[in-house]
Amino acid sequence: KSDSDTYTCDIGDAQSRAKLVVQEKPCIFTKELLDTEVTEGEDVILHCETSKSDSPVKWCKDGKSLRNSSKYNISRLGFEAKLVIHRAEEGDS
Repeated sequence: KSDSDTYTCDIGDAQSRAKLVVQEKPCIFTKELLDTEVTEGEDVILHCETSKSDSPVKWCKDGKSLRNSSKYNISRLGFEAKLVIHRAEEGDS
């Protein structure tokens, strides 16, 4: 993206110009979430990977955003996004 600019080519008194626009590559999932089963009371880890390490990731359940708490631990390390659900209950399904 930083290569976007106007470039010129000169030959004597003549000049040719072109504008280069580099579009940002969209972020995609390189490893998607997998269906997971866990025994009630155990911790469960859900994780996925994205094609960009700096892309923001939002975890949701039933359409509502999750936040770090005593129940959920959300982390991002490089390309991996991870959600730990502590002491899983039936309602976490």
